[in-house]
Amino acid sequence: MKLIFRWLINAIALLLVANIVPGFGVSTFYTALIAALVLGLANALIRPILLVLTLPINILTLGLFTFVLNALMVWFVSTIVNGFTVEGFVPAFLAALILWVVSLGTNWLIRHAEES
Repeated sequence: MKLIFRWLINAIALLLVANIVPGFGVSTFYTALIAALVLGLANALIRPILLVLTLPINILTLGLFTFVLNALMVWFVSTIVNGFTVEGFVPAFLAALILWVVSLGTNWLIRHAEES
């Protein structure tokens, strides 16, 4: 149930980001659902490998390079999913920041609901 909740929240967040960030677009809610699914899979499968490969850079930047990797993952997913467009690194970076904040909120909500 938590997985479906996170998936829906991330899809809604993608639609929100599309309305806020210029150069970032999601055509339909269905596209947002597919993009959220592919982004989740990419973050689960590809991102850990990239984090290990870029560990020295991450250490030098005190972990801030992780935001760059998140932006690159968003940009990468936009090349896979039709109707999901990112027109450069800056929109991808801004989208990754907003999605990170949404993820923090989602984690807090789930943790708070489990404690109650």
